[in-house]
Formats: sequence, structure tokens, C-alpha cells
Amino acid sequence: MFQGTGSDVGKSLVLAGLCRIFANRGIITCPFKPQNMSNNAAVTKDGGEIGRAQALQAQAARTPLSVHMNPVLLKPQAEIGAQIVLQGKFLGSTLAKDYHKLKPTLMPKVMESFKNIVKKTELTLIEGAGSPAEINLRESDIANMGFAETADIPVILVADIDRGGVIAQLVGTYLLLSETERKRTVGYIVNKFRGDLSLFDDGLRIIKKQTTLACLGIIPWFDQAKTLPKEDTMALRGTVYHQSSSGIKIAVLRFPRIANFDDLDPLSAEPDVTLNIIEPGYPIPGDVDLVLLPGTKTTLADLNVLRSEGWDTDIQAHIRRGGIVVGLCGGYQMLGTNIIDDEGIEGPPEKAKGLGLLNIQTKLTKTKKLVNTSGWEQTSGKAVKGYEMHIGITTGPDIKRPWLELEGGRKDGAISKNGQVMGCYLHGLFSQDSFRASFLKRFKKNRVLKTAYEKKLEQTLELLAQHLEKHLDINEILNLAASPKRIC
Repeated sequence: MFQGTGSDVGKSLVLAGLCRIFANRGIITCPFKPQNMSNNAAVTKDGGEIGRAQALQAQAARTPLSVHMNPVLLKPQAEIGAQIVLQGKFLGSTLAKDYHKLKPTLMPKVMESFKNIVKKTELTLIEGAGSPAEINLRESDIANMGFAETADIPVILVADIDRGGVIAQLVGTYLLLSETERKRTVGYIVNKFRGDLSLFDDGLRIIKKQTTLACLGIIPWFDQAKTLPKEDTMALRGTVYHQSSSGIKIAVLRFPRIANFDDLDPLSAEPDVTLNIIEPGYPIPGDVDLVLLPGTKTTLADLNVLRSEGWDTDIQAHIRRGGIVVGLCGGYQMLGTNIIDDEGIEGPPEKAKGLGLLNIQTKLTKTKKLVNTSGWEQTSGKAVKGYEMHIGITTGPDIKRPWLELEGGRKDGAISKNGQVMGCYLHGLFSQDSFRASFLKRFKKNRVLKTAYEKKLEQTLELLAQHLEKHLDINEILNLAASPKRIC
């Protein structure tokens, strides 16, 4: 099990790289994360959902997605509350203080999923959440040491030197652990190192003296990591990709509860695209070609934020200049005339006016649609594929001009009469190279876009694996898994 000294230390990508290393060695490998908190999710073959990080790790391990890879998924809806997805299915919503009381009842399901994974694999790589040093949350913990002790698993700590204070991260975490937790902690990894490795020699000696832990490797900064799907919205803040003055300019509204934002990755991978994440407090630039409204976990609340920021006025001005607007999932719902939540799905029952850019309306429902699918984009005939993950039924005159036709002749999305506004429920459609190239050519006709996104993703996973092979003691990590240090 790999536990971080904090959030965003890079353990998700470390596990992805290790999954590819061991898969390349012919070892049947599988990722597992007992509890995840993310609004970036993936749909499994059996119609459930798991965290996007585990989906990437499964791809690296070359194994099909399973709801058991991430049995507890928390999807934040507010600062103090979240939806709980248990073994791929919606369980309910809860406040943070109530969730801590609920956690003990979830451990049996977590262990059930863990045993399901272990019996089908030769090697299971487990990712913790946050940090085991959060000892104020240790009681009934299912994400870090609580799980490790229940499953009797050895632990490796992952620390981030780029943010500073790495010695304090490791020594402080170790000192805050209980005696039995320290005994099962078998080593550590220092991630995101920049500069001369020899300058950290004294740091290694200090950590060894203070903790007795073995260093299993120091990972230099891996710049290509920025092209891999991101799990945490922390990675989006203030981001501008490429910033080419002659390229295609896309503005993405950064909703407080933005979801499934890996939809942006294929666009940001294009060298001729400037993808600008617009934070609250900033206007939409007047020179962009496309304004994209991404998915959101709370359509109504984020629609209110959109209006309070004045982005609705910016969008109207963008359309008057001849610009294009695209809405995906919750962003698509916002483009309509009304959003009706008379069942109180997102909060108190209400009916809200949408942006009125498409003649559609959406009624939120308790049933969530979770399905992988494929089809064609109507105007170009180009193939698309992806997944649907949404609540709500959308109706209205503009759905007679659907953007997509999916499997079984099912229509999805809508296009405005003037062709400037379009939206759909399908996540992942921009990952299809031919469609993405066709779509972007409307902004720059003479540019032939040649980025092969899925191929590039695979190449990056291989490069990540090679990077870790060079800088980690892979054989020792494998030995620790094969002959775990048993406590119980």
C-alpha cells in the first residue's frame, strides 16, 4: 500500500507507473483504492463508477475496470458534504461529520471488494487517500492505516519534495503513527525532485536516523505527467496550456464543482490549442474561439456561480462576435431554458432559468445514467465514443437537431439553429482523434491536427514506467509485496 504524506504528492501516478512496470513483466496486476474523493470518475463495464485515477491505473495494468477497484467513492457536492458511491452505485448523500460515523459500516464492503480483486490478481497495488498523519480522523479509518491494519498490508510512504519540507513530511508522518503502524511502514519514496540528487544525501541520512525507514527511490520531476488525466481539481487552478498567439483559443469555465474534467485533456494535448481555465473572479477573454461549459456535480449551484461571475453576459457577447459555445453534461443542461429539480436532488426543490441558448429543458431525476457507448457526430459523420454519467432527462424542440447519434439509434444532445451552440451528455468524445480534428478545423481550417491522443496516452504511460524503473528499487518493492512484513 502506498500512502502519501499529504494530498497531491503524486501517489496516483506513481501507482500508474508501477502498474505498467509489473504488467510489462507479465505479472497480473491490479490497482485498488479503498476510499477516493473526486468528481472525476469513470464508468465500468458493469455500469458502475470509480475514480478516474483508478481507471488510469487499470489502463496501465492492462486490466478491465471493476467497481471493486474503488469501493468507496465520495463525490463532493458542497464544502461539507458529498455523495457516497458504494461499489459503483449511489448510496446516499451525507455531511462530513455524519460520514465519519458511517465509515465503520463501510469497512466490510471495502474488504469484500479487496478480496474480490486479490483473488483475481498476482499483485495488488493499493493507494491511500490524503495522509495517515491526519490522526484526528484515525478512528474508523478505511482509507489509510485503518485499511492497512485490517488487511495486514505493508505500507510505503510517498512524499513530495517539490512543495518543500520533505524531511518534515516524512519524519512528522512517521512520528504521528502508532507503534504497530510504524512497524508495517517498510520504506518511503521521494517524488518530484528537481536538481542535483547529491544535495539530498544529508537529507536521506537524517530521515534514516529519525525513522529507520529505507529509501526506495527518489523520482526526478516527470514533466510528461501533465499530459495524463488528472484526478484532483487542484491541478486545474489558473492553468493555461500552450498559450499560442496564433492557435485556437478555448476558454473553460472552472465551476466550483467541476466534474469529469478529463474531457479537457485531449484538447490541451493539441500543440495548436490554448486552453484557458477561467477561474471565478476573472472574465471570459474576448478573443477566444470557443467557450466550453464542462460537467459539474451541482448544475444548479454552479449555474448560480456562472451568473454571479457575469459569465452569462460574457457568453452572450461571445456569441454576438460569432463565437462557438459547447456544453458537456451539466454544462449542456445549463444551456437550456429551464432546469427543474422538483424532487430536491441537488438541494431544496426549485426551478431555475437556464442560459436560454438552446430550446431545451432538463428535469433532474434520482436515477443516474451510467453507460459506455459509441456513435457518430451528426454534422461530420465522425466516430465518437465515451461514457454517460448524469442525472436528468432533457426534452425540447432543439433535441430534434441532435449533436450525436449513439448505439441503437439513440440521439444525444442538441444544436442551435445558427449552429453556434451545442451540447451533449457524452463524456470523452474529444478523445477521438478524427472527430477532434474535424471539430477544431472550423476554427483554423488550414491546420491539420495530427495528435493521436490515445496513442500519446499509452506512450506517456510507457515513459512513466521507464522513468520509475530507472529511479526506484523495483525489485525491492516487489519483494516487499511477495514477502510482506506481517504484524498480526
